[in-house]
Amino acid sequence: QVQLVESGGGLVQAGGSLRLSCAASVRTFSSYTVAWFRQAPEKEREFVTAINWSGVGTSYADSVKGRFTISRDNAKNTVYLQMISLKPEDTAVYYCAARWGYGTNVIATTREMYRYWGQGTQVTVSS
Repeated sequence: QVQLVESGGGLVQAGGSLRLSCAASVRTFSSYTVAWFRQAPEKEREFVTAINWSGVGTSYADSVKGRFTISRDNAKNTVYLQMISLKPEDTAVYYCAARWGYGTNVIATTREMYRYWGQGTQVTVSS
């Protein structure tokens, strides 16, 4: 069982920055593909970004390209989401998700492909 805990959310003004963290409980975390999804009020949960097991492969939603950066520190069992130039439309609950992905460079971008989920962290961007 993989437990994921997000942190780092908060309230920030438009144009500001935040860094989210996703800490995992499993020793083999380095074998997992990890993604960030977000869900705004009354909207579907949407893919934001993901990173493969080795950290070499990444994928981003068009809406965050150039502003968000995903990275991982396997020694710390943690994945990070650095967000800059935040916009009010980035306001949402951000969820970390993981799936086994050792040896593959294929990065899943749909929520159904991820088995493990965190509880989410709120990000609010004021205008």
